[in-house]
Order: sequence, then C-alpha cells, then structure tokens
Amino acid sequence: MRRSVLLVAALIAVLVLAGCAPGRNDMEKTPDAEGKTAGFFMGLWHGFISPVTFVISVFSRHVRFYEVHNNGTWYNFGFVLGAGLFLSGGILGRKKKRG
Repeated sequence: MRRSVLLVAALIAVLVLAGCAPGRNDMEKTPDAEGKTAGFFMGLWHGFISPVTFVISVFSRHVRFYEVHNNGTWYNFGFVLGAGLFLSGGILGRKKKRG
C-alpha cells in the first residue's frame, strides 16, 4: 500500500513539474518589425527592470515582461544575470556578516 501511494505521489509530482516547463519561442532569432533582435545587453537591461516591467505588464497589453524577438542563449543569460543583480541574489548576492 505504501509503495503505491509513493508511486502515485511521484507521478503527480512529475506531471505538475512538467506542466511548469516553458514552451517553444518561435520568435527567437527572428527580427521584430524594425529588423532587430535583442542580445545580451538588452537581456541584461530587461532582467534588471523585470520587477517593474512585470507590474506594468499586468495592467497593460502593450508592455511585455520578456522580449520574444531575441538572439537566444545570450539574451536569456543576460536576462537571468540582470534579474539576479536587481534582486541581489545568486552568485552575486551579499553574504550576511557574522557576529
């Protein structure tokens, strides 16, 4: 009985986690209307301003949280790095002083 409960719990956990996986971005590596794609530095900027952009995007249809017309891996790296810098998290986070 215990084994079947663990198996069902594991199956549910896998399904829930699979539901959180992002989908494909078909606009990646394709230029926008102006013929540009966002790169590392634009990703860095978008990551840094992401908390503010998120709040604005909730109330506006014209502001997006993430640039879909990007160059792929470098934009994503810049975005994550920028978000980490803003939130003082990750490898660049501050450590608490002891004592």
